[in-house]
Amino acid sequence: MQIPIFTVDAFTNRPFSGNPAAVCLLENDLDEDLHQKIATEMNLSETAFIRKLKPGDDFTKSSCFGLRWFTPANEVPLCGHATLASAAVLFHTQKNTNSVLTFVTLSGELKARQVKDHIVLDLPLYTAYPQVSQNFMYVCAAVGDMIVQDVRYSPDTKKLLVRLSDTYERSALENLKVSAQRFLSAEKTGKVKGLILTLKGNSSGKGHDFYSRYFAPWYGVLEDPVTGSAHAVLSSYWSEQLGKKEMLACQCSRRGGELKISVCNEGRVDIAGQTAVVLKGNLTF
Repeated sequence: MQIPIFTVDAFTNRPFSGNPAAVCLLENDLDEDLHQKIATEMNLSETAFIRKLKPGDDFTKSSCFGLRWFTPANEVPLCGHATLASAAVLFHTQKNTNSVLTFVTLSGELKARQVKDHIVLDLPLYTAYPQVSQNFMYVCAAVGDMIVQDVRYSPDTKKLLVRLSDTYERSALENLKVSAQRFLSAEKTGKVKGLILTLKGNSSGKGHDFYSRYFAPWYGVLEDPVTGSAHAVLSSYWSEQLGKKEMLACQCSRRGGELKISVCNEGRVDIAGQTAVVLKGNLTF
């Protein structure tokens, strides 16, 4: 069997930065266990599988596809950067002729459209609620003695949002050392599946409105370089905090990436980013 596969760096316009995702184009149904085996083999934070929904569908002409995402350890309900990468493969390598693509996923229908040199994703917007003291064990495991300004929890995504004090500069977040084992030891209940660390930015001029880093060792991913699903939570939080609908965000991992955010009505958010396709080939087995 041969399966076309691509590696796409998402939320960047430069190769070897942003967040890499593998994207597989499935001409035919794939045995269920092979999804996870391929994702483990690729060993990226996410491997996406695009599938045709009905006979006669075509990757160059059809506008609606199935989409699933797998980490090296698990299937996940939502992944923004691998959705961006999937749209890039269809738009840029398959030369899909549609202005809007629809993906049928575990998180409902997600749409992607091209706007100039960006691809815009229509994602669900998730609220994160204030937390009481018992959740600070996760905070201590993550940030040590750093000053925490706010803690929120998103029950829909099982993500814990930790806002560092506004007194810190971006470099404090970038230089923070993390330990997967400390995370896993601190949280064994299953309530938290992702940890967002965030910091208010300097949005004067062309600055970023906020910064973040994201960790998900519970899914086999210590640090994810740029995370669309985390920004579905961050967008809601920072829109409320800053009183803004349009924001520019930076996830300041080692690879780094930039996201343009537009909070919409009816619980949706548009997240735009650029991509770079860095590998094209075939899986053979």
